[in-house]
Amino acid sequence: MMTTARSADSGLAGPGELDRYPYAEAPAGERAAVRSWDGPDSELGRVGRRGSASRGRGLHGQLVQQLGQMIVSGDLGADRPLVPEEIGQRFEVSRTVVRESLRVLEAKGLVSARPNVGTRVRPVSDWNLLDPDIIEWRAFGPQRDDQRRELGDLRWTIEPLAARLAAGHGREDLQQRLVDMVEIMGHALGQGDMITCARADAEFHSLLIQAAGNRMLEHLSGIVSAALQVSGGPATACDRPSDASVALHARIVEALASGDSAGAEASMRQLLVGHHEVERVVPAPREH
Repeated sequence: MMTTARSADSGLAGPGELDRYPYAEAPAGERAAVRSWDGPDSELGRVGRRGSASRGRGLHGQLVQQLGQMIVSGDLGADRPLVPEEIGQRFEVSRTVVRESLRVLEAKGLVSARPNVGTRVRPVSDWNLLDPDIIEWRAFGPQRDDQRRELGDLRWTIEPLAARLAAGHGREDLQQRLVDMVEIMGHALGQGDMITCARADAEFHSLLIQAAGNRMLEHLSGIVSAALQVSGGPATACDRPSDASVALHARIVEALASGDSAGAEASMRQLLVGHHEVERVVPAPREH
């Protein structure tokens, strides 16, 4: 199992252990400037002693999660060099796990790897801020307030438009599933089943975007789902059960069935405004 840290007095790998991580060394000047993961002043060592981010993702997923959180939280600042063999030592994983994890982070725009320079953390302007993982990491870090506000603005743009478009498409299969989600929400509300209510609510909003019949909007459904999980949006409304919230969802479904695009859009805006008026605490990270 991957460990997030060695004990404070264990030091680095023993003699010969670095053979497990045969990476090319960083340029001499840069290599000398890299602080040890276990050094007393190292932000890498400090963050590495936080709780394990296992979450059922396996070694590769755990390392992506840990490094991603460290970068997004600012513990690993822009242009910070990441030396693969030190990562391997710190988290006690193979070179394959380190290499694949860094590739995932590079695809998300968090790091860049260049010949003769090595792997470095990229500035925020280069990050893929619409990536669901980055959305989650920002939502549970120092940028949580900005993330919640930005997600709210994005949803205010996407979801009323999706509701208006969905009213003109007549997708009976999706509309029936929307009806089912509203019924599940109502039943869960009565039973005090917060988890089921939240899941049905998230599914409702994802289905609604699919029903819009716009492929570009549909591509954003994952972003909305991530927003519902972390931003204090309707997926957490069941923390404060409300018949009015369920009624607004039902009103949207009725507008879709009757082809009332203006009514569907207006009801969605009313739903979003209602949720923005309630102050919420961001829930714990998703379990996978």
